[in-house]
Amino acid sequence: MKEKKIITAIFIMLIAFCFSGFISSPVALILGFLFTLFVGQPFQALAAKSIQYLLKISVVGLGFGMFLMETLKTGKEGLAITILTIATTLILGYFLARALKIDSRLGHLISSGTSICGGSAIAAVSPVINAKPKTISVSLGVVFLLNSIALFIFPGIGHFFGMSQHQFGLWAAVAIHDTSSVVGAALEYGEEALRVATTVKLARTLWIIPVSLLSMFLFKTKDGKIKIPWFILFFILAILINSYLNLPDVVTESIVSVSKRLLIVTLFLVGTTLSVKDIKKTGFKPFLLGVSLWIFISIASLFFILN
Repeated sequence: MKEKKIITAIFIMLIAFCFSGFISSPVALILGFLFTLFVGQPFQALAAKSIQYLLKISVVGLGFGMFLMETLKTGKEGLAITILTIATTLILGYFLARALKIDSRLGHLISSGTSICGGSAIAAVSPVINAKPKTISVSLGVVFLLNSIALFIFPGIGHFFGMSQHQFGLWAAVAIHDTSSVVGAALEYGEEALRVATTVKLARTLWIIPVSLLSMFLFKTKDGKIKIPWFILFFILAILINSYLNLPDVVTESIVSVSKRLLIVTLFLVGTTLSVKDIKKTGFKPFLLGVSLWIFISIASLFFILN
C-alpha cells in the first residue's frame, strides 16, 4: 500500500513537471517510457483514456490561436497531398501485406493508421472490419512505436533540409501518424509549424469516414459502426470564436498556452503506454510493413513539399 502511494505521488509530480512548461515534447515522452520501464504502469487504463480526452481538449484549445481565412488557406494547400498520400499508402499497404503474407485485417489497420491519423484511424476502422483484439493491439504497437521515433527525428530532418515552418508543419501532418506526435514535433519546430500541422492533420482526420466506408465494402461487413471525430467541430468553433468575437489577447493566449502544456502532459502519458514487452510482441513482419509505409509516405511527401 505504501509503495503504491509513493508510485502515485511520483506519477502526479511528473505530470505536474510536464505541465510546468520546462520540458520539451521528446523529453516528456522519454520520461513516460522510463517511468513504465522502471516503475511499471499501475494506471494503464486511466492513462489510455486520459490521452484521448487531453488530446482533444488541447487541439480545441489551439483553435483559439488560429484565424478562419488563414486556416482555410492552409487546409486547401494540404488537400492535394492529403488525397495523394492516403490513396497511395493504402494501395501500397495492400500489396506489401500480401507480399509479406500478413493477415489482411492487420495489414489494412497498419495501412489506415499510417495513411490517416495513427491510433485514431485504427480505433475507427477496427470495429468496421471486425478486427480481433490481438490484431488491433499489434497494429497500435507498430504505429505508436513509429510515432515515438518520428517525434525525435523529424525536427532534425526539417532543419537539415532548411524547411520553413510552413513546410515542416505540412510535412509533419502528412508523414507522422498520430495527432499527438504531429503536434509534438511541430511544437518543437515553431508557432507557425504548429498551426499548419494542426490544421492539416485535423482535415486529414476527417478522411476516417470515407476510409471506414471503403473498409466496410472491402471486408464485406454490414454491422460495423463508423466513428466520426466530432471534436473537430469544436476545433472549428474555436477558430470561428477567435476570428469574429474579438476576445482579449490575454484570454486567447492563455488558452493556447495551457493547451500546449496539456499536449506535453499527453505525450508523457503516451510514453507510459510504451513498453519493451509490447514492442517485442509486435513481430517482425508487421513492423516491416509499418516502417516501409512510413518511409514511403515520409520521402514522397518531403519530395512533394520541397519541390
